[in-house]
Amino acid sequence: MEQAEATSNDYQRVFDMSMPIRWGDMDAFGHVNNTVYFRYMEQVRISWFESIGIIGGADEGQGPVIVNASMEFLRQLHYPGDVIGVMSVGKPGRSSLDTGFELRRADDPGTIYARGAARCVWIDYAAGRSVPLPERLREVLDRAHLIAAQ
Repeated sequence: MEQAEATSNDYQRVFDMSMPIRWGDMDAFGHVNNTVYFRYMEQVRISWFESIGIIGGADEGQGPVIVNASMEFLRQLHYPGDVIGVMSVGKPGRSSLDTGFELRRADDPGTIYARGAARCVWIDYAAGRSVPLPERLREVLDRAHLIAAQ
């Protein structure tokens, strides 16, 4: 897992993680089903939030919801193997955060198999409304962008 390295389009790389490609991830055509790519992206995002102490902490009743997600499928993934999820973040808004993802194979790290994006909006679950990003998250994001600017 790496922290704060620059990627394209003013996004900053903040997190990498490895996940096994499971037999059940494949579809009838023998490759990882397209919907599973979104699950990989979700797991990377949630693991990053956990690693910085945002999810599962003191901010109960508030958290991220995904309002937009996209995936560009560049190459097929197949079992067996491990997929590496690389996450980057854009500059935050008041209550939103744009995230970017690359999926690679551990045994072929120079090749991007998929590229995705998701916009997270921080909401108060009970009120059903957006709220400002938590200070802890904003500090992590500001630090990532500050390091990249140096």
